[in-house]
Amino acid sequence: MSKENPYDKYLDGRSLENILSSTSSALASVPTAIGGARHSMPIAPGKWSPSQIVSHLADCEVAFGWRLRQILAEDLPVLQPFDQDKWAAHYGGITAASALDAFTALRAWNLQLIKTAMPGSASRAGTHPERGQITFQTIIETMAGHDLNHLSQLTKFAGE
Repeated sequence: MSKENPYDKYLDGRSLENILSSTSSALASVPTAIGGARHSMPIAPGKWSPSQIVSHLADCEVAFGWRLRQILAEDLPVLQPFDQDKWAAHYGGITAASALDAFTALRAWNLQLIKTAMPGSASRAGTHPERGQITFQTIIETMAGHDLNHLSQLTKFAGE
């Protein structure tokens, strides 16, 4: 696991574009697999529920999109970290369906940006206070690994 991308261990050899463009449809199949009553149940003790995980993915899409845009617009910007648990404290009442709608729209917007910016901007960088210098490419890799991590959690929960 790299310091710059704590999710690289989840990457599975598929192209980043394939992973990023397929996450919304993979998430769309989760409600049926999990069943309505289990959407608000934690996937394990002390963990988030499926609805909270999808809400977290939507929040992260906002954060990743902001970081990508900062790197394109500024020279070595400071990339703001955030406390995911403090953000998650406000997920009450958000359904998986509404979070998925937000995620899907944000992901489509971010994919368009990535397609327009790559490969020429791959090495543009910013500085993350906890992870050091991070490139545009690393953020894309982090997004893909992050997706796969949470999809794996949801798939495992659906199969239980």
